[in-house]
Amino acid sequence: MSAPLRTTVVLLFAAWFIDYVDRLAIATILPTIGDEFDLDRGQQGLIVSVFFVAYAACQIPGGMLADRFGAKRVTCWALLAWSLFTALTGLAWSFTALLAVRFVFGAAEGIFPSASMKALVERTSRAERMGAQGLIMSSNSIASVVAPLAVPPLAAVVGWRWAFVLAAGTGVLVYCAVRLWLPAPRESTEDVVRTAGGVRVGDVLRMGVLWRFSLRLFGYAAVMWGLSTWIPSYLSTERGLSLTSAGVLVAMPSLASAVGTLLGGRLSDRFEGHHRKVIVPAMSVAAPALCLMALSPSLTGAIAFGTIAIFAVSLCYMPIFAVPLRSLAPELVGVGSAVVVLGGQVAGMVVPPVLGVIADAVSFEAAFAVLALGPVIAAVMALATPQDTECFSAAVRHRTRVADTFTVTEKEPS
Repeated sequence: MSAPLRTTVVLLFAAWFIDYVDRLAIATILPTIGDEFDLDRGQQGLIVSVFFVAYAACQIPGGMLADRFGAKRVTCWALLAWSLFTALTGLAWSFTALLAVRFVFGAAEGIFPSASMKALVERTSRAERMGAQGLIMSSNSIASVVAPLAVPPLAAVVGWRWAFVLAAGTGVLVYCAVRLWLPAPRESTEDVVRTAGGVRVGDVLRMGVLWRFSLRLFGYAAVMWGLSTWIPSYLSTERGLSLTSAGVLVAMPSLASAVGTLLGGRLSDRFEGHHRKVIVPAMSVAAPALCLMALSPSLTGAIAFGTIAIFAVSLCYMPIFAVPLRSLAPELVGVGSAVVVLGGQVAGMVVPPVLGVIADAVSFEAAFAVLALGPVIAAVMALATPQDTECFSAAVRHRTRVADTFTVTEKEPS
């Protein structure tokens, strides 16, 4: 990597890392909050899902803001705003107040993903893009290791409210770093044909192929958010572990997720976006592994099969984005990537409370078994989506007027 690209990767990694720590923190201490406010599991799941209601609703507006005002500016807005509402989470005095704060927190984080992806596209070539994005997105898995290891002990020392305030301070530091040191966009070495007169947002939203990619991310995120939300509570209430001990056990599948995300990014570059080569076999492993996790009578078996499932699912994250990020022209990346990301946020909005209701009504084992539907959805959608830029362009040519706004070739850098 060049020095500017290394700096870009480090800064966006840090931004995504604190993004995920801030949103995962509440899941790691959900039983404590549930006890304080006397909440059942359905209500605890609602605390998680209300975040995703706002987060999902702001994906496309966030992409529009990034396309209009610039990726760096919107990234900084998001960092500062969600850090404020992370701190305000610690001031919630009731279940209703907590829901309100988490909703606005979700809106603040919701404008970030598309801005981040646009910032990377503006600073990379097609050949290095998915590998760099894989490094950045491995931050999510690293955060999944750090949050359960750090937040419960911190909450035990200073209280869960102050834990959120301290996390917010870290977000402010990352905001300052991005604002000061994010490099300028690279001079393009790609030939891009643009539509005369600009591109309407409606044109992008009518690209049905993007919504199929969005459904693939729904299948992926159903597994990831279902497990990350409820595994700490499952280990605490069903297996009798402390939240700190549960955090240590969660570290193993989280590290597997980080490795899977990095490897998935490398495979995406190697296969030049041909995502079926990764997604179909990986999801074919994940679905039965989730069922075996649910059926395992031992804690060791449950963790082992859960780790296999999470690794297999994580392999698919970057391949889901490979074709859109390699195909969309820079001025469409904001809204286009927002459409894809939206599927994952809908999963985060729907799955946690549904699993909470199933866990209350039946068992956690039944709830985890239901998650096997996620890999099935992702694999089916992988078979129904284009494998490269040429096919992607052909899929939308007859439906919109933006088919010629894809990157069609790349020149050698001067």
